[in-house]
Amino acid sequence: MKIQIDNDWWKDIFDEVYLQTDARSVCDESLTCQEVNFLEQVLDLDSDRDVPILDMCGGQGRHAMELAKRGFTNVTVLDYSEYLVGVGKKAAQAHDFDIHFIRGDARNTGFAGESFQFVIVMGSSFGYFVNEEENKGVLNEAYRMLRPDGAVLLDLPDKDYVLENFKAVSQHKANEDIEVRRTRSLENEVIYSRETVVSEKNGPIRDKTYCTRLYSPEAISDLICSAGFSEASFSKDFMCRDAEGGDYGFMTNRMIVKAEKE
Repeated sequence: MKIQIDNDWWKDIFDEVYLQTDARSVCDESLTCQEVNFLEQVLDLDSDRDVPILDMCGGQGRHAMELAKRGFTNVTVLDYSEYLVGVGKKAAQAHDFDIHFIRGDARNTGFAGESFQFVIVMGSSFGYFVNEEENKGVLNEAYRMLRPDGAVLLDLPDKDYVLENFKAVSQHKANEDIEVRRTRSLENEVIYSRETVVSEKNGPIRDKTYCTRLYSPEAISDLICSAGFSEASFSKDFMCRDAEGGDYGFMTNRMIVKAEKE
């Protein structure tokens, strides 16, 4: 049975509970460090520490913070979540990092055209819209914001892996107190999920639904090219966590997609 969702689910799900339920991925400093190692390599970031980078849908800015630790001085984080943007701002101030945190919609950011050399969308944060035209709208906006020789990088769930290892139900302990249960259904390349979160001390604290679109290399390449980018290149098995023996949802095994603005 299809799980019913509100098309605007992404507006209020990324809050303090999210930082607990997904802490093993989005609050793991070691994992973030490995991901930024990869970013430095694939984007060839060594030559210019002042290169303008936009971390789009960047949450609390975990990648931006790691880039700032490494001396990058022109990093911007855009996210819709007021809570996560606030968390990121406080952390950047505490470390005296000059990171720009902006709350906004990835389809219409308000940034000037050709503002960035790179736009990165990490942590499986692309494909949130059931209407594919809205997902394309994110790519259209990335294209507009990029310099003529700039590039977009997407961190996506590996569709083949997800389908081969699909679990209709998964459970994990977020910490000693909180248990997370996720029920999933698949329809037309979109995974619909219901997440229930229960505290042993305080009882139920969350019952939310959300969705993520799965892309084959061919499908995302077509979408990227339709937004004006050059042909995409792919890196599979990005930060594969299958060997750890847990179900990390869409963060278990991922695919990196990179395309340049022609």
